[in-house]
Amino acid sequence: MSAQIAKLTRTQIAVTQGMQSFFGTRDENIRLLEDALGVHTHLSAECLEIEGDEARVRRAGEIISDYDALVQEGHRFSNGDVRDFLSVVTADSAVSLKNLVRSSRRRLCGRKSLTPRSLNQMKYFEAMDRSDMVFAVGPAGTGKTYLAVAHAVSQLLAKRVRRIVLARPAVEAGERLGFLPGTLQEKVNPYLRPLYDALHDMLDPDRIERLLDNGIIEIAPLAFMRGRSLNESAVILDEAQNATAEQMKMFITRLGFGSKAVITGDITQIDLPQGKRSGMVEAIEVLSGVRGIQFVSFDEQDVVRHDLVQRIVRAYDRYNRKQQESCEPSAMRDAAQPGE
Repeated sequence: MSAQIAKLTRTQIAVTQGMQSFFGTRDENIRLLEDALGVHTHLSAECLEIEGDEARVRRAGEIISDYDALVQEGHRFSNGDVRDFLSVVTADSAVSLKNLVRSSRRRLCGRKSLTPRSLNQMKYFEAMDRSDMVFAVGPAGTGKTYLAVAHAVSQLLAKRVRRIVLARPAVEAGERLGFLPGTLQEKVNPYLRPLYDALHDMLDPDRIERLLDNGIIEIAPLAFMRGRSLNESAVILDEAQNATAEQMKMFITRLGFGSKAVITGDITQIDLPQGKRSGMVEAIEVLSGVRGIQFVSFDEQDVVRHDLVQRIVRAYDRYNRKQQESCEPSAMRDAAQPGE
């Protein structure tokens, strides 16, 4: 049986004045493009020639064409910008350079003006723009919840959705709070406080009060979502690592016509009782590859809180890896013991 030979092709792209900045110092950006996509390039006075596998050549051409279009629109890149953007679009064929750069621009979300502060935050904004369901997974301080609320507010103000629904599992983080006084809403409000905090950053308190009273913004425990169908809504499930498998399936099947859902969580901080599997962990396994769903992963590099938080996250990661490594040999020894 003969090995399948990839179909090779060659294309030429005219070099415009704006494209000169694409190549970088000593052509480092074009080399990055070559290495990442497995193509070869040759630059002449008037054109850039790209040669290689047909699909890869087409992808390289799309990236360069997007860059040229952005320059013509007036966007200006630093050399570092180009390198960072290329590292994303060459790794993920679903991400266009044009959309990625546009999502990096300052956005007006109510009274707050936001600019993504990392490449993963840019990918996150683009995913929320493009997909009907987005899972955002990563440590605290990476902006998962805050940016999801900001995106929902911008969608509401632009009249792309009619309401915002924010939900959280009412799970205590390692401590028992006992019976709280007050009405049902007063009992669950402590669990929902981070969602209120994000809203208050973007909208005036009086306006939030009116939107809550009119049901245009709803903040509720996850258990309140059962049996509903959410149409024309921006729906957010926060702290989703603490949803059970049953709750997660219930939540993601609430999505109605014209709606988008964002599910955020940190799978290293699961507060469910022993033996209960996280619905977020299961959903990531089950839904991987389903069309219309995107997954965005954050790490310590995306933490936008105090620098110390980044160092704390890294320290815990190192500690957890050591713990796992120390457990593996003992687990292997137990497996090697003969059965009774």
